[in-house]
Amino acid sequence: MEDIHVDVIDNLISQTKTIVGHNLEPTPWHIFPAKSFDEESTYSKASKIIQCSYLSCSSSTSRVTNIPRKSNSQSESKTTECPSFFRSIRYGLEPWAKSRISMNHVLEAQKNASFRVVIIGGKLFVDFYYACVQSRAMFTIWGILQLLRRYPGKIPDVDLMFDCMDKPIINRTEHDSMPLPLFRYCTTPQHFDIPFPDWSFWGWSEINIRPWNEEFKSIKLGSLSRSWAKKIPVAYWKGNPDVVSPIRLELLNCNDTQMWRAQIMRQNWTEEAKVGFEKSKLSKQCNHRYKIYAEGYAWSVSLKYILACGSLPLIISPQYQDFFSRGLIPKKNYWPIPPFDLCPSIKAAVDWGNANPAEAEAIGKAGQDFMGSLSMDRIYDYMYHLISEYAKLQDFVPVQPSSALEICMDSVLCFADDKQKRFLKRSIAYPSPGSPCSLSSQDISRKVMEVISVRIQFPWSSQICLH
Repeated sequence: MEDIHVDVIDNLISQTKTIVGHNLEPTPWHIFPAKSFDEESTYSKASKIIQCSYLSCSSSTSRVTNIPRKSNSQSESKTTECPSFFRSIRYGLEPWAKSRISMNHVLEAQKNASFRVVIIGGKLFVDFYYACVQSRAMFTIWGILQLLRRYPGKIPDVDLMFDCMDKPIINRTEHDSMPLPLFRYCTTPQHFDIPFPDWSFWGWSEINIRPWNEEFKSIKLGSLSRSWAKKIPVAYWKGNPDVVSPIRLELLNCNDTQMWRAQIMRQNWTEEAKVGFEKSKLSKQCNHRYKIYAEGYAWSVSLKYILACGSLPLIISPQYQDFFSRGLIPKKNYWPIPPFDLCPSIKAAVDWGNANPAEAEAIGKAGQDFMGSLSMDRIYDYMYHLISEYAKLQDFVPVQPSSALEICMDSVLCFADDKQKRFLKRSIAYPSPGSPCSLSSQDISRKVMEVISVRIQFPWSSQICLH
């Protein structure tokens, strides 16, 4: 009898897939090293999986939910109109406006998903298929849990697929006959993928980037340590060029402050980790008048941090769009850099800025103000409207998949290591005293949204009027 009991437990552990990657392989469409749990003993791992996966959400009320209610810093009791970039929500969901989203759509999207999110009656259920890089799954799911706390009882029942890798995968041409709804951190005008706020808004513990509300304040404060006149009058970029990125490799050739007015720094993450990322603090990287954004393997999480600096952002030919970048306006929030003649283009932008310091400073400040307006309140509002609009298109009633487990704040914290717990607890949301911003007047035609997409992707091509 005891052997049967042990076999049942062993079988349960071997089949349980978790938020940190137990029993999960990397996605076949984006290979990365499999996660190792060798440091845990068999008994320790089994105990953790049973406690976190099966007992944490059912045994007691989450401890953190008992923290006294308080308002987020920028909450308002009066309903306001959503920012203009929220209009991309309905544009992004337009492929399913007539066909609606069937269970077959969802199951087909599963083939390219890392996990499945199902919300029923305010409870979150997740079915894991593949592992995510680092702690992306943990912090993304944590963000969804905070949305449920932010607007308790207001999030509709929903069933959606999510991929946590960087590159959109549902091509509009290939899937034209049956668009597949797949959530991820970015998209392009050529893809159906639905952009969702990325994990780092709740923190990126692996490289010591704090939750967005803290990190933005820190970056803005750091940007004020030097006046515009005293900032270094060259363009600055620091990052990893070894990510299959032709643009970043070409950018290395621009590392000449005299010839090209650019300082290009290679980031050594291994060395940075040894010193606790002290040399790569984002708040200390705002000393230059110009900051360069260059996409990597695909979309890069760094865009919001570069914009937050208040330096003039030089954005190189962005192919990918995250949920907020459609709201950026060339030569108002940033300076567009074409993909051709890269080094001369950077030099021309810097020379223009140095010759027109007031105008250059104003563009940098406008980019910083844009990111300052992107408070966590607005991020939760975007999530609320995106999920609500998506849910309206479902032609089925969501039910808990047999292989999905309930995820709550206690179960996430149970799996988190000490450092992750610190970051997670610092990004806890509280019930909103008011309603989400209003999306009612945000309808927009496909033609106008396509123009906006062109403006973001090819801002140097022509003057574009939205008339």
